[in-house]
Amino acid sequence: MADQFVMCARAVEDGVFIAEPGPSLFLLVPEGERPSPKHAMKKIDQWFKKLRIAATWGKDSRNSALDRGDLLVFVHGYNSDQKIVMKRHAQLKRDLSFAGFKGEILSFDWPSDDKALNYMEDRHDAKQTAMQLVTDGIRALSDQQTPDCTINIHLLGHSTGVYVIREAFDDADDARLANNSWAVSQVVFIGGDISASSMSAGDSSTDSLYRHCTRLTNYSNSYDSVLKLSNAKRLGTAPRVGRVGLPADVPSKAVNIDCTDYFGTLDSNKEIKKADQAVVLGSFDHSWHIGNKLFACDLFETLKGDLDRSVIPSRASGADGKLRLIRA
Repeated sequence: MADQFVMCARAVEDGVFIAEPGPSLFLLVPEGERPSPKHAMKKIDQWFKKLRIAATWGKDSRNSALDRGDLLVFVHGYNSDQKIVMKRHAQLKRDLSFAGFKGEILSFDWPSDDKALNYMEDRHDAKQTAMQLVTDGIRALSDQQTPDCTINIHLLGHSTGVYVIREAFDDADDARLANNSWAVSQVVFIGGDISASSMSAGDSSTDSLYRHCTRLTNYSNSYDSVLKLSNAKRLGTAPRVGRVGLPADVPSKAVNIDCTDYFGTLDSNKEIKKADQAVVLGSFDHSWHIGNKLFACDLFETLKGDLDRSVIPSRASGADGKLRLIRA
């Protein structure tokens, strides 16, 4: 079985990772195993080289003289221990490979705990380690791009992982890093646990996010009970982007895909669920994306970037002009 790439921002205690912030370690984890400090590579340059080779898959259709690579960085949500993180990593890779994705997946493992009531502490640890995603990961990968091969770096944030991504970009810009030319291609949110209003154009918390990506795609689901306002674990925060979708005043590079109708059918129709849903990893209405064939196909087209966002086959425009995920 192939090794899985993990960038871990958890502290180490008694030889194991714990749910507290720590320095970045770069792991190669055999599939089926739980991440351990013993999986860390001492020579970080070699880890990045292996990752770059794994992500490179062929020639760029826009320039046949160049090799092309695609790397999807998965950022997990709160209440996620390393066991569920690696299950989602492996399933996401299977889903995307089935859809046609030839690149590689890297998990950014920030110190989330596996306690449902640990929301606020997880949020604090997410903020504390967010910048490592850029400084130790994305920027380092950008610096290692070669003239004959371009690695397209994409980000997929789930739940509080969306908060990690937003804060990482914001903190990196605030710190005025020496090399501020880093950028990513596609940023994708699923079950996004940040306020919808913060995604408006000109909002100071997301300016950096929009500035450093080519496109941002948010998948929303009104049935997401984890993100409802009355959820006691989340202390009644503002309406979340993963439940109500992007606001109207977003930059042109942002698009919302409303999954509400599809999820309603998926949840109520046993035959469709059997056909479309390979596995359920976590709360179904909040975490259905990973393990779902239709979502994987739509995500793959998003990462490829060859089709306009309005003509991807798994989408349709409603009477209100908004895009919805559909089952053809």
